[in-house]
Amino acid sequence: MKRFPIAFWLASTAVFAQTNVFQRPTAPQPAPATNKPTAAATPAATPATAPAKKPSAAASGTPSYKDLKFPPLRAIETPKIDVVALPNGMRLYLLEDRELPLVHGTALVRTGNLFDPPDKVGLATVTGMTMRTGGTAAKTGEQLDEELENVAAHVESDIGEGSGSVSFSALKENAAAVMGAFHDVLTSPEFRQDKIDLAKSQLHSAIARRNDDAHGILEREFASILYGRDNPYGWDDTHAAIDRITRADLQGFYKRYFFPKNVMLAVWGDFDSAQMKAQVEKLFADWTVEQQPVPEFPKVTQRNAAGTYLAEKRDVTQTFFSMGELGGQFNDKDYPALTIMADILGGGFHSRLMEQVRTKMGNAYDISASWSANYDHPGMFEITGSTKLSSTVETIRAVQQEVERIRTAEVSDEELTTAKETALNSLVFAFDTRTKTLSRMLRYEYYGYPKDFIQQYQKALAAVTRADILRVAKEHLDPAKFALVAVANPSGFVEGLEKLGHPVTPIDLTIPEAKPAAAPSDPASLEKGKQLLAAAQEAVGGAAKLAAVKDYVETAQMDAMNPNIRVKKTVRWVAPNYLREEDELPAMKVAVYTDGETGWLAQGQQSSPLAGPQAKQSKGELFRSYIGLLLSSRTEGRTVSAIDAGTVEIGDKDGNVARLTLDPQTHLPARLSYAAVSVAGSPPNVQETYSDFRDVGGIKIPFKVSMTNGGQPYGELTVSDFRINTGLKLEDLQKRP
Repeated sequence: MKRFPIAFWLASTAVFAQTNVFQRPTAPQPAPATNKPTAAATPAATPATAPAKKPSAAASGTPSYKDLKFPPLRAIETPKIDVVALPNGMRLYLLEDRELPLVHGTALVRTGNLFDPPDKVGLATVTGMTMRTGGTAAKTGEQLDEELENVAAHVESDIGEGSGSVSFSALKENAAAVMGAFHDVLTSPEFRQDKIDLAKSQLHSAIARRNDDAHGILEREFASILYGRDNPYGWDDTHAAIDRITRADLQGFYKRYFFPKNVMLAVWGDFDSAQMKAQVEKLFADWTVEQQPVPEFPKVTQRNAAGTYLAEKRDVTQTFFSMGELGGQFNDKDYPALTIMADILGGGFHSRLMEQVRTKMGNAYDISASWSANYDHPGMFEITGSTKLSSTVETIRAVQQEVERIRTAEVSDEELTTAKETALNSLVFAFDTRTKTLSRMLRYEYYGYPKDFIQQYQKALAAVTRADILRVAKEHLDPAKFALVAVANPSGFVEGLEKLGHPVTPIDLTIPEAKPAAAPSDPASLEKGKQLLAAAQEAVGGAAKLAAVKDYVETAQMDAMNPNIRVKKTVRWVAPNYLREEDELPAMKVAVYTDGETGWLAQGQQSSPLAGPQAKQSKGELFRSYIGLLLSSRTEGRTVSAIDAGTVEIGDKDGNVARLTLDPQTHLPARLSYAAVSVAGSPPNVQETYSDFRDVGGIKIPFKVSMTNGGQPYGELTVSDFRINTGLKLEDLQKRP
């Protein structure tokens, strides 16, 4: 309909009272008084000009910080949580905290993107994004936004790798109303198509930008290589997979995993547990849906990922690298010792890698090591850092030497003590509030861990010995199985990575272009699509009046938000398939003409045939022209299919696809979503929202269009004049400036 102007081708949880689990340090007491004369009472024995010595802390009776003594940390205490099984099968966890007049809650759902179909990776993510933004059966997402903002509350949804959640937070006085909204989002999300399109647009934008950051490339590729690209732990989102996701897919995914027996609901804050139990039970009494138990998450298959891999990125001036292998789970018996081993190796400024590779050699900009773990599948042992291009191989050799050293000799007492204190103190910070502790306890139950797992782990950390460190390093670190992944510009290498002993496997960073998914072609979808488009035709004035339009001239102003420029636009269209657009910028005038097959582009007095992205963009503009798009059911080579009760997808033989959403009350066009084309080839995912409809010759025309690109506000187009059947001749469009 409206469009990206040609000019832009060229210019293109929760607050909780802290529980004090720390002990105050014990300061040494001042020395007892004696009858010996003090320094002040003793006659001076030095010349008068000599400076007096400053008394020491011990001599003055003031303790030094070096003399402070700390008792051992207490065992982590867990708060009392009331656990209730509701009649519908949902498990309820209640934790009272009267410190602040707030109430919070989280529904933890056993689902995740590990259950994504292989051809629709991203389905769980989009479901989690739109459960809340898509609103409920009773209210739109915008209506929920307004209601919640008015009472300083929030309701959010999300689905990650191995769990989903819907959460809320509210002042005590508003908790009942906010919990009602929370109930509706959890039990009856509407998944409105415009929010699905917006979520997919945001994911498309993230995919298009995923090679911009070298660290992001490294993290993604290292994980994919260790876990494998043929399973959910190593999959990447793709444009094609995101495009395949439909509203029906989201509804099916939600229905399969969101049911009471698959939900753990935690509520904490300022309330009485008995009253809250009764309130929650009543609130969810109407949610009684049943489903088969959710299957186990996919297992990680051990694989040989050993080798050297290079992702070539010409715009970086240093090498970013990671090396390592698959690690273990939190409940591995050796996890405490492995955590301390990794800290000694590369856990901070006191670590061996930091001291040797960064401080002594001066090669690395940063360097670290970690033995990460997951609750139900192996994590990764990873040494990661960045270094000068010229010293890449030298730095990696130094890292390899430190790995071998920790596998062949015991660490020192000082190293062990420092690392154990670091681990134990970090553990305390992870449980220093009741909110954090409740969250961990829920996770333990979610994954079937014992209730006292944290106490067991705390004791195991304290018991780690030097011999344990050497044993786990020998048993769990196998340099022969290490994968080395580097992101770099190899032209800056002094030595090639092959000097490290393995052939170098290049990593292909190409992002496949988004290809429009074929519109549904089953008879029911096609028939429903024709009916919806017929309703839109009738709403704007009737198919007969639309078909009687032989030409139109549109004059408008485009105010872009980024870049902040204003464009005067004139669009001329002649039936059935001819379009000319002229854009007037502050510095130049740009014009384009197309008949759908050929055309030209003019900047100032210079013109050239349409080709490449400009030609594709012009075809898209012609395809989306207002009158022509509404008459798609009468246009040869176009398909019109129903996506849902209010959205049609229109496609043509050239691969152009657009989704038109109708206003449910008026049936007027409300939104148009499509993937545009820029000169750079990156596919902006555009959504246009229509308003200010005015009658022009018996046809309702939108005089205002608000545009988003990749989910972000892009600009507004305001029509100042729209005329139909002006007598335009084809030669008027074809004439070059």
